[in-house]
Amino acid sequence: MQRPVCVIGLGLIGGSVLRAAARAGRDVFGAADVQVADPRVEPTVAAALARAAREDALIVVAVPLPAVDEVLRLVAEHAPSCLLTDVVSVKEPVLAAVEHRLPGARFAGGHPMAGRSVSGWEAGAADLFDGAAWVVTTEEDTPADAWRAAVELALDCGAQVVPTTAREHDAAVARISHLPHLLAAVLAATGAEGGSLALSLAAGSFADGTRVMGTRPELVLAMCEGNRGPLLAAVDEALGRLGAARGSLASTGGLAATVRAGHEARLALEDLRGADSEEIPVDLTDPEAFETLRDLGTAGGRVLRLDGDTAIGALPA
Repeated sequence: MQRPVCVIGLGLIGGSVLRAAARAGRDVFGAADVQVADPRVEPTVAAALARAAREDALIVVAVPLPAVDEVLRLVAEHAPSCLLTDVVSVKEPVLAAVEHRLPGARFAGGHPMAGRSVSGWEAGAADLFDGAAWVVTTEEDTPADAWRAAVELALDCGAQVVPTTAREHDAAVARISHLPHLLAAVLAATGAEGGSLALSLAAGSFADGTRVMGTRPELVLAMCEGNRGPLLAAVDEALGRLGAARGSLASTGGLAATVRAGHEARLALEDLRGADSEEIPVDLTDPEAFETLRDLGTAGGRVLRLDGDTAIGALPA
């Protein structure tokens, strides 16, 4: 029998987790700090956590980073022995908060790499994670039962699991998620400074490049400011590349090096996404299993399914 799932926070991501887990046949319930008209939603977070404790549910923390500490305080009060995961967009701060509020907790962090520029319960969908990457933190000391519960949830939600550490996750998403949000903010503001004429001429490149700025600003701030160190490093690299492009444009009028590097990087993304893959079994009873899984994630691989004590991974050929 599958473990019930208790989702705390029912915005776009949390609401989609609840719907996707229910689609997979899981017993799901949850709570939020806003009113949600759904029979699976308990009246308060405390009530949902008390039920989680009674039913030995997997608790999923699905609130923005600034609200995580308070949710963990309530978990410590009402359901300290439950398995715990999260779907917050940064991992090291969440891990630190868990260690502070729930030392010894059976916790494995998670982050589904899927979303929309709209937010809230009504924006959620059961198919949001289908085919998406879903990070499950795989530290040396991650409890095996919590790791397996987080992986099973991700797979049940239609995702494929990328095993990595919290630190490696935060460094990676600074480049491919948080920096794009920051650049989109700059691009949107720069375009708007051109006035009505510029905005009336805006087509696909501007719309695509600024799409994520349709997201509520407080959610973007929580994500980006919560990953300050890795994002600063990514911003510095981006500024270096922009500076080099400006220097070339000013001196020779040429942008070939910048444009060609970007074109090649985009082709590398498309090649990775379109590559054939080789299935690799990983024996979860092997003492080196987590190291093997982290290597799989680093190489661009994903866990596709669990078969007893074996994780079936796929590695790009």
